Amino acid sequence: MNDRNRDIGPFVSGPDDDMIICRCEEITKGEIRRAVHDGMFTMPEIRRYLRCGMGLCQGQTCSRLVKGIVAAEQKVSPAVIVPATSRGPVRPTEMSVLGNECR
Repeated sequence: MNDRNRDIGPFVSGPDDDMIICRCEEITKGEIRRAVHDGMFTMPEIRRYLRCGMGLCQGQTCSRLVKGIVAAEQKVSPAVIVPATSRGPVRPTEMSVLGNECR
């Protein structure tokens, strides 16, 4: 859902806004809610703006929670929010490990 002409109302802080949603990047529910009210309506925008889902788990643990919060702030079903592109967890690998596999 990307209807930027819709008024979603002002941001009103909630009692659970300090709850950590994205553990890898330490992003709170309040930060996600504020980002929606700042105009970040899609999951890729939220990801780029806050780095939710860009940590070690690549959104494997938080993406559903973030999507639910974004949908709730826009007062739409989570089904209409297009998910961000998922990627598997990536870890640094030494070149010697990769070189040994070619032999």
